[in-house]
Amino acid sequence: MPWDLKPDRPIYTQLVEHIEWMILSGVYPPGAKLPSVRDLAREASVNPNTMQRALAQLEEDGLIITHRTSGRSITEDSEMIQKARIRIAREQVSEFLEKMKKLGFDKKEILSIINNMIEEVGK
Repeated sequence: MPWDLKPDRPIYTQLVEHIEWMILSGVYPPGAKLPSVRDLAREASVNPNTMQRALAQLEEDGLIITHRTSGRSITEDSEMIQKARIRIAREQVSEFLEKMKKLGFDKKEILSIINNMIEEVGK
């Protein structure tokens, strides 16, 4: 998963989101050991201090656990991961609905578009 960092938003925020997506999508499964701060920073082409700050935020959010002697790993708390997945899904749907309303679609039209797309993907 490439680190597609944009200049219009804080890098730290984008790092948190990117690593969160990697955790929630299973790239980093529960219990998996994370690469070192320096390795992650090098991979993302960012300052290690910025990466450290992003990892500290993810630890505060409960998705990452720091072990004194063996680095960091992903939480094994499946409930915590599921809550984060639902939060991200709700954010995505909310953003989508806002955009659809700005385009002038009502609830019925939005649901029709979604249902049609689900049918197309299911084929």
